[in-house]
Amino acid sequence: MVALIGGGIASLGRGAGFMGDVLACILKGRVRWGEVFTQVFEQGVRSLVIVMLVSFASGAVLAMQGQVMMERFGAKEFIAQLVALSLVRELSPVFTALVFSGKSGAGMAAELGTMSVNSQILATRTMGVDPVEFLVVPRMLACFLVLPVLVVISELTGILGGYLVGVHEAHIPGAYYVNQTIECVRFVDFFSGFVKVFFFAVFIGWVCAYKGFFTTGGSLGVGRFTTAAVALSYVVVIVSNTVLTKIILTFWGG
Repeated sequence: MVALIGGGIASLGRGAGFMGDVLACILKGRVRWGEVFTQVFEQGVRSLVIVMLVSFASGAVLAMQGQVMMERFGAKEFIAQLVALSLVRELSPVFTALVFSGKSGAGMAAELGTMSVNSQILATRTMGVDPVEFLVVPRMLACFLVLPVLVVISELTGILGGYLVGVHEAHIPGAYYVNQTIECVRFVDFFSGFVKVFFFAVFIGWVCAYKGFFTTGGSLGVGRFTTAAVALSYVVVIVSNTVLTKIILTFWGG
């Protein structure tokens, strides 16, 4: 037990030092923007389709369940508000972060892990190139840039799914549904969900890059560390979402 706690503390300290190296590169302007935009394209394309599919399905299911519940109280016209606020405030940021972790985060950890076990990271350092600057910083900055865009796409796609169900299944007039959606979403609703995305992006990039960068154990180690990176990312997203939601509601209100 003591050894386990000690190992966890040591790992946390090494992770903090790793993040410090990343921030030092960024603050000193040592950013390879060409590599960043390459990673933005790869991470965005890798996650876009599944994010849209999950979001569309989530919006449709919310509308279907909302129809059943609202019709009990004669309030079917509030389906639009239910779908839009649920997606914007909570579901789209969290679902998108989890999908992104499972796709792009896993890919990042696997790529860096493969480089680590094949001594490519060591070779990069031997050639006088900082591997953190060359390999890690572009991937982490790409996470920070891509995830907010994916969340906005997720929200719009989810609202579209709810709209189709609301119009064709609940028989709500399309213009009325759109008008209710626009009127119910205030800045505080968008802000309370969107601000969390930047924290999620940092946590996912940090965890996955760290696990990949320090992968050991050959090809089996790549699979083990990648799985650990995704699992830890999920935990961090869920826990941080709870904390951030409480903070936002306390200081910003709703």
